[in-house]
Amino acid sequence: MADITFEVHYSFDASPRIVWDELVDWKGHEKWIPLTRVDVEPGDPTAVGAEFTAWTGIGPASLEDRMRVKACDWDGGTATGRCEVEKLGPVLRGTAGFTVEPGRSGGGADLVWFEDVSIRYVPQFLAPVLGAIGAGGFKQGMRRLDKLVTGRGSAAS
Repeated sequence: MADITFEVHYSFDASPRIVWDELVDWKGHEKWIPLTRVDVEPGDPTAVGAEFTAWTGIGPASLEDRMRVKACDWDGGTATGRCEVEKLGPVLRGTAGFTVEPGRSGGGADLVWFEDVSIRYVPQFLAPVLGAIGAGGFKQGMRRLDKLVTGRGSAAS
């Protein structure tokens, strides 16, 4: 089993609330995460215990990623939010999530996406490569999300 941890930092020109609303629209992830489709259980998708499943890949080569919301809180007064989901398997287990806050540069929003997962059936020596691929994929996703919310690209770090 490979244990992988990474963070992706990204700055958007869009307001924190706009970025937050896109991020907690689980079905909407299909628009900006490549080769992904998402099924969301009925009810409030951000409520603790809400479940959704993402499939990333093509046909039978898709990775099933079942998730359950552990915490998802937006504070309108400070324009900050944090959401964390539990990865339920069958291949990925662990936690993932994101924080959104007002941009440190005086405008827009800053995002940190984090993953702390174990991948079944994969040896640990592949973890650094898979972590780099995962982080790169999320950076690409953030650039796509940025174009969706602001119509431009931004610098990822």
